[in-house]
Amino acid sequence: MSTLLKVQQAEKLYGTRNNVTKALDNVSFYVNEGEFLGIMGPSGSGKTTLLNCISTIDTLTSGHIYIAGQDVTALKGAQLSKFRREQLGFIFQDFNLIDTLTAYENIALALSICGVGHREIRTQIDILSQTLEIQDVLQKYPTEMSGGQRQRVAAARAIITKPSLILADEPTGALDSKASRVLLENFVNMNQRLHATLLMVTHDAFAASYCSRILFLRDGKIFLELLRGDMNRKQFFAKIIEVVTLMGGDVADAV
Repeated sequence: MSTLLKVQQAEKLYGTRNNVTKALDNVSFYVNEGEFLGIMGPSGSGKTTLLNCISTIDTLTSGHIYIAGQDVTALKGAQLSKFRREQLGFIFQDFNLIDTLTAYENIALALSICGVGHREIRTQIDILSQTLEIQDVLQKYPTEMSGGQRQRVAAARAIITKPSLILADEPTGALDSKASRVLLENFVNMNQRLHATLLMVTHDAFAASYCSRILFLRDGKIFLELLRGDMNRKQFFAKIIEVVTLMGGDVADAV
C-alpha cells in the first residue's frame, strides 16, 4: 500500500513577533491510499488549520505537504488551481451546492470543468448515484432535498472526478442522527467499494468511529494515534471516548 498524503514537520504561525500563536507545531503523519483517516481535537487544537493547509486553502509557515508525490507547498497560481481541481475533492458541512442547478447539474459541473463529454458524464453519474442512493433526487434542486440528500449529492460531486484525496470538514455537523448515519455508511462504501481515500475532520466521536484510524490533535500537536484494527465500530467508539476523556475534553461535546 503506497503513501498518498505525507505531512512533514508542518508548522503554522499566526500573529506578530511579540505575540505568536502556533496553530500547528511540527506535525508529521501520512495517509495511505484507500485509507479513511479521521482527525479529532477540541476547539483550537489546530485540526481546521491542518485541513485548510492540506486542501491548499491556506499555506504553511514551514514544512511540506506531499499529495500523490507532489509537494503542494511549492505550487502557485494556475498550477495550484489545476492540482486542486484534479486531485482533491471537498465535502463541506454546509454542502456548498449551487441552488439554481439540479443535483444532476451540480454533480455534472465538476466533470464539465474537466472537459468530460456529456455521454460519459451521464454514464458516470448513473453509476455513482446508484452507489450513493441518490437516483430519486437527481432532477431536484437543493432546496427540494433533505439535508442528508444534499450531503450525499455533495459527496457525489466530490468523488465523481476520481480525486486522489477527499477532504471532509465536519460533514455531519448539519445533519440529524439518521442522515449522519446514512452519510457515514456511504463514506465507508466509497472507501471500500470505490477505494476512495478520505480524510475527515470531526469533533463527533460517533462519526469518527467509522474511520480506520484517528489522529488526535491538542495545542497544534499530535497527541495520540488510534487504530481501529479488528475492533467493531462500537468498540472503536468506546476507545475514542476514552481518549477524549484522557485529553480532558467534555464527552458531551464528542457525541
